[in-house]
Amino acid sequence: MYITIDEADRRPVYRQIAEEIKTLIARGELEEGVALPPVRQIASDLGVNLNTIAAAYRELQKQGFVRVRHGAGAFVAARQLSQQSEAELRKPLRASLTHLALAGLPRSEILAIVNEELQQFFGRRA
Repeated sequence: MYITIDEADRRPVYRQIAEEIKTLIARGELEEGVALPPVRQIASDLGVNLNTIAAAYRELQKQGFVRVRHGAGAFVAARQLSQQSEAELRKPLRASLTHLALAGLPRSEILAIVNEELQQFFGRRA
């Protein structure tokens, strides 16, 4: 499992880690039932406090992506957000598109950016 932390990112480190893990789940790189590495291992690998990783796992558990079994570890629970409507799922996309348009990018460049991100996210399957 490969996770990176961006020092320039204003989000808390635990949120960055949780988002990275969600991305791995969404891509299918972490499948349902797979055990996540122990908190100590990730903390050591990333050079962060154990509590930071624990907070990321709690966040993922709260969102329904991870099941934590005390003494056994954390496991991927789901790959889908089942409780959100399509309209709710579109809100962050719309906000991002608005941000790009307000930055002055033309529609063709926005489409190119979206396509590039889709290719990077899904590999060549997009």
